[in-house]
Amino acid sequence: MIVLFLLALSFLGIVSTSHLIYDSIYSFGDSLADTGNFLLSGALAFPVVGKLPYGETFFHHPTGRCSDGRLMIDFIAEACGLPYVPPHLAISKGQKFRHGINFAVAGATATDAKFFYDKGIGPLLWTNYSLSVQLGWFKQFKYNLCNTKQECEKFFKRSLFLVGEIGGNDYNYPFFTGGSIKELTALVPLVVEAIAAATSLLIEEGAVELVVPGNLPIGCSTIYLNFFLSTRKADYDKHGCLKAYNAFSKYHNNQLELALDGLRHKYPHARIIYADYYGAAMKLFHSPLHYGFSNGALMACCGGSGPYNFDYTARCGYNGSTVCSDPSTYVNWDGIHLTQEAYRFIAMALINGPFTSPPLRSPPL
Repeated sequence: MIVLFLLALSFLGIVSTSHLIYDSIYSFGDSLADTGNFLLSGALAFPVVGKLPYGETFFHHPTGRCSDGRLMIDFIAEACGLPYVPPHLAISKGQKFRHGINFAVAGATATDAKFFYDKGIGPLLWTNYSLSVQLGWFKQFKYNLCNTKQECEKFFKRSLFLVGEIGGNDYNYPFFTGGSIKELTALVPLVVEAIAAATSLLIEEGAVELVVPGNLPIGCSTIYLNFFLSTRKADYDKHGCLKAYNAFSKYHNNQLELALDGLRHKYPHARIIYADYYGAAMKLFHSPLHYGFSNGALMACCGGSGPYNFDYTARCGYNGSTVCSDPSTYVNWDGIHLTQEAYRFIAMALINGPFTSPPLRSPPL
């Protein structure tokens, strides 16, 4: 029943007005983009994603999305006039789905799971379906559509490839097990290399239009604010975000942009678009009231207790948690993920500018 329901949802997203000119969307990444793969894989590490209040706002059912409603990929699909992108694990073998497939899995990492098992934190992973596994799924699926590189470039000419967001979990797992900013700074080149290699592989497989997002400002994330609560006022900016962790996100993003510049020189025929999730999201964290988020940007809508309504032992959907009456007035949904309205805001900032470079609204090559 879950598979049939998720497939049915893929046909609900057509809107009358489209702003982007793409025929299909292929997505890779983690919970910011996953439309059901994690749930279909069992969701053992986070089973509440398959229960209300997840999905309550728009779908009125849990869909496997880690939010109260739609994600950025859903708003991008609407802007293209396309159906919502179905999760790969809901597709039967041999089905083509020419409007695209979503390979993203909540909890996924850019680097392979083996890296984390070698570090002794592998058991904490939500999933072993890392970016390389998702790319393997795509390569298998692609044979239903095209074969030679020339044929695939022609087929994918009007396809949008969303390469992430990915990489955030590569830092989350070690940060929450005691890793320092200094230690994780040394990990950034490895994560960026994995994202760049995935982008390169997709281009070699025929992709010509690719969006590669940077990371969100983790210093404004509710879970980070809760875990790294400080008594030192100097650790926070004037908006209540942790300065050092936001600086870390900016460092990752700067390194990713440099890597993408290199790929643009290597593949001049492809359009590689950097999506500035950090810049778009910071508008919300700087001025939530201005954009209609009357309950602010740092407090979770669904959660437990404490200064940010986040308690790891009473997370959203678990015993002891409560859910707010109007998620649209919150930026943060469950302490980890954002609300539908926050995702809508960021998606519109990407579509309408100026947070994609080159602009997403430019005609496909």
